[in-house]
Amino acid sequence: MSFIETMSFSILPPTSPPCTTTKSLLFTVPLFSLSPHPSSSLKTHQIPTTYSLFSCSTRTMKAPRCSFSRLSGGGEDDDDEDDDVDDDEDGEGVAEEEEMGASVVPERWDVLGLGQAMVDFSGMVDDEFLERLGLEKGTRKVVNHEERGRVLQAMDGCSYKAAAGGSLSNSLVALARLGGQSIGGPPLNVAMAGSVGSDPLGSFYRTKLRRANVNFLSAPVKDGTTGTVIVLTTPDAQRTMLAYQGTSSTVDYDACLASTISKTNILVVEGYLFELPDTIRTITKACREAHRNGSLVAVTASDVSCIERHYDDFWEIIGNYAGIVFANSEEARALCHFSSKESPASATRYLSHFVPLVSVTDGPKGSYIGIKGEAVYIPPSPCVPVDTCGAGDAYASGILYSFLRGVSDVKGMGTLAAKVAATVVRQQGTRLRVHDAVELAESFAFHLNSSAIRSDIGSDHISSL
Repeated sequence: MSFIETMSFSILPPTSPPCTTTKSLLFTVPLFSLSPHPSSSLKTHQIPTTYSLFSCSTRTMKAPRCSFSRLSGGGEDDDDEDDDVDDDEDGEGVAEEEEMGASVVPERWDVLGLGQAMVDFSGMVDDEFLERLGLEKGTRKVVNHEERGRVLQAMDGCSYKAAAGGSLSNSLVALARLGGQSIGGPPLNVAMAGSVGSDPLGSFYRTKLRRANVNFLSAPVKDGTTGTVIVLTTPDAQRTMLAYQGTSSTVDYDACLASTISKTNILVVEGYLFELPDTIRTITKACREAHRNGSLVAVTASDVSCIERHYDDFWEIIGNYAGIVFANSEEARALCHFSSKESPASATRYLSHFVPLVSVTDGPKGSYIGIKGEAVYIPPSPCVPVDTCGAGDAYASGILYSFLRGVSDVKGMGTLAAKVAATVVRQQGTRLRVHDAVELAESFAFHLNSSAIRSDIGSDHISSL
């Protein structure tokens, strides 16, 4: 199966561009004529690069599914609900987990995520609760240990859930559950690398991911403290997030990570990592290794304020290595230095001059997929929203699942991703549940089989905005 498209251009990204490498995307769509943004300068190069994404004939030895009753009480198919974090001071839970889960590993990973490992504490609150604590609704704020304690104390008596969270892990768990069975192809091998402490929260995080068929490959940091995110959702489905990065917030590039990347088809880099001290060096080395081995690199924009603080670092990675960028409309505008008056379609088109495929979500209005200066509009999948937290993460998992299952129709890819997002939005919590994932995968099976022979995109599918 050939998914090679040569991009014969390199356009400087907005303001002090670091973009020096032309990329190719393994994607069977017809080439669109390229009209560069008026404010961009055009330099023509011919540097075809092939991403060797798919190794369908590779045999893999699937790691055994294990349950760890010491850290939480659910079965192996639990959906991360109502979980308890028990004390594990002697590290027995981690030792048992490593002994049982690391004995057999696949020959290749379909997806490896590099991101922040955070334990989510999520609960429903009202507007008065936020006002009482002086929190601005709908924002994400980095807090210290004392601020986190103050909020958790205020939540005392409220009902909330603990889960192995973080934006990237939400996407990886959804992907692993969608691809957990031989529906539309062999089961997918999904892994994550990051940083957790040797505390009970770190043990909880690693165990929960492994039980969701996502192998967490990084060893815990001795005497480190695992980060947390408090997610407060109001009745209007808006979420306010308070992130505590912990003392184990540095992700190192070592021989183990390099070896894993060399055996990975898609490397996904979480934008929140740009916030961590000195982590840009790890990101750069990881992306360079992935690029050298022919792997596809995907980057999540993660957060507007994160983009604004680390704008040049983002463009250094996006411009030189990214084959896919995931963003919401505000993040896409921030990457373009566009004002809020610019439409998401405009931002999508602009970014797609620099990145082979751009995925931009716009909440209940739908989403866009950008390719070669064009924006394909994807209508939203109908649902009654309960909790919007995790919608973008679920959408990204749908895009990745489409790639790995060989979908070559952009419209079909976006529609599939929108259905995954809608499934998560209509429930409380950020995770795609196991039974929902199976139902979705089965419903996608016919489309996956039929889309493999489709490579056309009708002109009516291209947004003219």
